[in-house]
Amino acid sequence: MATPTHGTGGTDGIRPAARAEGGRPPLLRELLLVTGLFLVYKLGRLLANGHETAAFRNADLVWDAERALHLPGEGAVQQLLLHGEPLVRVANTYYAAVHFPATIAFLAWLYWRRPAHYVWSRRVLALLTGAALALHILVPLAPPRMLAAAGLVDTARVYGPSVYGAAPEADSMANQFAAMPSLHFGWALMVAIGLIAATRSRLRRWWLLHPALTLLVVVGTANHYWMDALAAAALLGFALLVVPTPERPAVPTAPPSASPAVPPSVSTAAPTAPPAVPPSASTAAPAAAPAAPPQRSAAGSVPAGVRR
Repeated sequence: MATPTHGTGGTDGIRPAARAEGGRPPLLRELLLVTGLFLVYKLGRLLANGHETAAFRNADLVWDAERALHLPGEGAVQQLLLHGEPLVRVANTYYAAVHFPATIAFLAWLYWRRPAHYVWSRRVLALLTGAALALHILVPLAPPRMLAAAGLVDTARVYGPSVYGAAPEADSMANQFAAMPSLHFGWALMVAIGLIAATRSRLRRWWLLHPALTLLVVVGTANHYWMDALAAAALLGFALLVVPTPERPAVPTAPPSASPAVPPSVSTAAPTAPPAVPPSASTAAPAAAPAAPPQRSAAGSVPAGVRR
């Protein structure tokens, strides 16, 4: 429920955080849902295990198709890693340890800070993973590290660490014949897209370094072909078209500063000056002219015109 606040003018408002919390789904339900989706995914991969003959046949087809399309060889990327053993170990560790934690951290941050984008991202990832699982079952594919024609080194087995068993057909923890599409790359690309969509920072496009680095790692360690990443990007694009995108977060703006209230009895207007009087105008009444002195005649003091 939205939290009311009182402004200086006495009107009620709603905090932006309260509005965001209104769209956050229950935490327990989301934990159960995400855990259930993960278990279904793992079980599906195990059910799709096996089919070794079809997996190697499809691997030959993918390898030939990449050469026909003149895609760069996976061996060129692996040679960059083989310059030093520490670099190979870092790449193997990145492949083994970053995939799931980065995705979980991404979803957790969205859940607390961008609930609408969390629901959107969870739906996209679920659709992407479900489509990938169907493709793993329909098109089993051996990774390039198992393909003799590729001439690549299984860096995880030689240098470590490795998340796969020594015998692919007896591996009960993972399906090693589920190379296409690469969910390592698909999930990493969705993490970058989701963070770019959910944030407003000018540096948000730097998140694309995560899928770029993931692509170099999965190819350089010979766990995936280039086409595995292309297939993951295509499935992700389909999922993004199907799931409606939430609105982008608004750019934060500073609240207007409130001016102090003025009591009604106090006037803030400046005293008005009296109108100026032009210099030529006079406000006083004109003075009366002095009376003329009586005129004397030549005969005496009798006024002129008076008979003696």
